[in-house]
Amino acid sequence: MAQSGNGNGNGNGGNKKVVEVVEVQAHPVKEQMPGVQYCINSPPPWPEAVALGFQHYILTLGMTVLIPTMIVPQMGGGNVEKAKMIQSLLFVSGLSTLLQSWFGTRLPTVVVGSYSYIIPTISIVQASRYSAYTDPYERFTQTIRGIQGALIISACFQMIMGFFGFWRNATRFFTPLTLVPYVTFTGLGLYRLGFPMYLNRYMCTTRPIYDRFAVLFSVASVWLFAQILTSSTAYNHKPETTQTSCRTDHAGLISAAQWVYLPYPFQWGSPTFNSGEAFAMIAASFVSLFESTGTFYAAARYGSATPVPPSIISRGSGWVGVATFLNGMFGSVTGSTASVENAGLLALTRVGSRRVIQISAGFMIFFSVLGKFGALFASVPLPIIAALYCVFFGYVSSAGLGFLQFCNLNNFRTKFVLGFSFFLGISIPQYFSEYYHVKHASTSPRWLNDMVTVICMSHTTVAALVAFILDLTLSREDNAAASNDSGLQWWEKFNLYNADVRNSEFYALPCRLNELFPAL
Repeated sequence: MAQSGNGNGNGNGGNKKVVEVVEVQAHPVKEQMPGVQYCINSPPPWPEAVALGFQHYILTLGMTVLIPTMIVPQMGGGNVEKAKMIQSLLFVSGLSTLLQSWFGTRLPTVVVGSYSYIIPTISIVQASRYSAYTDPYERFTQTIRGIQGALIISACFQMIMGFFGFWRNATRFFTPLTLVPYVTFTGLGLYRLGFPMYLNRYMCTTRPIYDRFAVLFSVASVWLFAQILTSSTAYNHKPETTQTSCRTDHAGLISAAQWVYLPYPFQWGSPTFNSGEAFAMIAASFVSLFESTGTFYAAARYGSATPVPPSIISRGSGWVGVATFLNGMFGSVTGSTASVENAGLLALTRVGSRRVIQISAGFMIFFSVLGKFGALFASVPLPIIAALYCVFFGYVSSAGLGFLQFCNLNNFRTKFVLGFSFFLGISIPQYFSEYYHVKHASTSPRWLNDMVTVICMSHTTVAALVAFILDLTLSREDNAAASNDSGLQWWEKFNLYNADVRNSEFYALPCRLNELFPAL
């Protein structure tokens, strides 16, 4: 910015032009997200907190219903088994969310079933040793017991990575430059905008309400419309796939669910173990480790917390492993991860309160036990939930792009790390999705094929590994300048838990646990 002025010169009395250059920064760097109305430790009033918690519960139903709906019929189970599976998965999700908010990262994150475990789970379902069972229910119970064993072993791997500090030793090398593609690809999934963002535009008189509770209003209105179409026989002569997706009475959950059902460990029998299946499931837990970590960083940002210290990331990852272990015990069909979509909801509502997430966990446990009521909400047509995901995945992706403010974008090294990690984060999973799994299905052991596929098909894992390796190994002309280019100078004080007083405010364990386990 240049400023000029006139002054009297000596001798000839002529004008002398003075030019002052002032460097202006358009948008200063913010270590904590501004504009958050309720941060982690500042809960909203109880009525509002309950409504927001119910909103998070509605959002968790999407993945909770989708995964058993895909897998249980292939296992030989019917609507009764599917309803019990959904109740078990919802019960464990509620319990795991409470454990994560009490003893894990203590961030406002919801723990749900993970899509990363689908490939090894399908391999177990299609294993030849289960095809010999002619009775569908017997085949279902034998298959779920095999899934349980693989989940328990993979959970032990994740708990070791978290609680023994191995994941902490890796994440302490993360810089804002590494996290840009990492967190961005954690959220990249759907690309079209959804309905909730535009609802409040036409209701200006009560805009704060529609901003805060956009999910409830959107789901209620579209669900009512779907109910009207179902009751008016609009779907009666449509294809079966359309009816399954759009009808409100086609899920079969309400009639199949019991009024009261309390999930309990090993309800399908004792787990069975197979080494190949266990290795494939461990690869899925490795992917879940990456996805959960990316979600933790996004949730911390939208909860107006400081960047998460590596020790806290490792502690939270260990508790995600505990959640997967519980899924294995209760006979759920998949492992656990931190919910990406619920982290996006924090941004939409601008409420990052831990209490709201704990209330949503209470709803999960309550409606998993009262089966009929839970099945009513679980019967929401999946396209409605998918439309919401379009918005929330976009929010999490933008959280990753937000870390660019810490980086020097006028540096060629920075540009290469970003561009190359983004390109490979898209192209490698696309290749494995289209060609590798089909080409190598019959030429290599299935468990090895699953391990390679589940890792390389994860956009988050590929992008994070590429950015991490390049940022560590790519030649640097000046170490100090490279550190500044990567944004490390902003984050050095957060690498140690006790280095910044705000870390204790957000991430400290309750009561005396923080004194007993300060590094966990």
